Amino acid sequence: MSLPVGERTFFGQPRALATLFFTEMWERFSYYGMRAILVLYLIAPPDGVNPPGGGLGFSTADAAAIYGTYSAMVYLFPLVGGWIADRITGPRIAVLAGGIVIAAGHFVMAVPIEVLFWLGLLLIAFGTGLLKPSVSAMVGGLYAPGDERRDGGFSIFYMGINLGGLLAPLVVGYLGEDVNWHLGFAIAGVGMLLGLAQYIAGWKGLGTVGKAVPDPAPTDVRVRAGLVSVAVLVGIAAVIGIDAVFLGFDITDLTVLFTIIVVVIAVAYFIRLFRQPNLQTVDRHRLRAFLYLFLAAVVFWAIYDQGGSTINEFASDFTQTDLGFFNVPVSWLQSINPIFIIIFAPIFAVIWTKLGSRAPSTPIKFAMAIFGVGLSFLIMVPAALQAENGEQSAMWWIVSVFLVQTWSELLLSPNGLSATTKLAPKGLLSQMLAVWFLATAVGDSVGGQIARLIDVLGWAGYFIVCGLGTLVLAGLFLLVVPKIKALMDGVA
Repeated sequence: MSLPVGERTFFGQPRALATLFFTEMWERFSYYGMRAILVLYLIAPPDGVNPPGGGLGFSTADAAAIYGTYSAMVYLFPLVGGWIADRITGPRIAVLAGGIVIAAGHFVMAVPIEVLFWLGLLLIAFGTGLLKPSVSAMVGGLYAPGDERRDGGFSIFYMGINLGGLLAPLVVGYLGEDVNWHLGFAIAGVGMLLGLAQYIAGWKGLGTVGKAVPDPAPTDVRVRAGLVSVAVLVGIAAVIGIDAVFLGFDITDLTVLFTIIVVVIAVAYFIRLFRQPNLQTVDRHRLRAFLYLFLAAVVFWAIYDQGGSTINEFASDFTQTDLGFFNVPVSWLQSINPIFIIIFAPIFAVIWTKLGSRAPSTPIKFAMAIFGVGLSFLIMVPAALQAENGEQSAMWWIVSVFLVQTWSELLLSPNGLSATTKLAPKGLLSQMLAVWFLATAVGDSVGGQIARLIDVLGWAGYFIVCGLGTLVLAGLFLLVVPKIKALMDGVA
């Protein structure tokens, strides 16, 4: 892949990064806008004025599990989307198709019919699967091998993600939480349409990046893949139908079943990667290193992504959001993390660029990230103890949680994306990025099930157990860092 000669720069990066930056920004606007109000809508009572009523009336535990399952689907479908991009369409077409499906999902959710709500969630998840790995693959395609701007470029790209995440709760959160839930879902769809418009406008400036199909699939492979897809969909429909007709529709059972399926898929996919034909020894070593990074990311996301579920629910029930002159909508708290990302992402990008080869290795950054996210849950313990005494806590506890999680995220997420593009065997880039996002799917689904411990341990006990457990896992990961560095074969 190459860019047009003489291409202008964007913050010192290839100019075409701007197109991908804003495309991803608006896609994240649609996702984080809906995420800001999803749990609040799920736990809102079905009766009463919409909002605060007009929701689906789920319990806190079920809402957290549903949220985790949905987030997991968003990061599971990139396995399918990555394969489609690598074997059929190429990344550029996959991004366009994914954006269209995402927008359709949001507008379906705007109709106040419950079955359409669930359909919309599925459409958004599938559309994200098409778009997300491919747009990241295209960012990687902007850089030649050995270009030291790569990590800085991914950090800037990551800032675009969080710019969308900042704006979304303020707009979608306000309209959904204070006006109408379904209006909020619709506005999130409008954001995706803006992203599509921007992507199409910058199409020519991308040059040849993302146009080629990296590993075109022959006709028989495409047919077989289609038949397998149909069989899987029929199987899922059958399981849900049997559960609904004969066992009674139980969202708890379905979320647990989905978690098991996601874990099995992750195991099966890694087996498949290691069995790829024509893998060189260096590729196998790097895949093993990637597996360690994958497991670390699972731990990280299982805790981190509860910011939209358990932390959001805690804020709704036990946090004082009245500033005296203004009552802050709970959904607005979801903008705190993106604000910190926007502040600190350029700083981290400059640090990595200045340090160059002296920067901490990727495995060390991952160990620091796991430690940080565990610490963030321990920060919540004093606020949780207040809640158990029937008191409301200050917003600053949650602000502190998001600050520590932001630093941790900047250590893991953009560097994980960058490392994946460098560790991927030839012809498997989009699929490897899809596997990277699969770590989030596994983490989110497991985290959704872990959240059920709140009913057993209480809020304080839950934060203590999760926080300390994560710190222990950070220590164990640190012990294997030398082995991971050796397996990476020169990749920093």
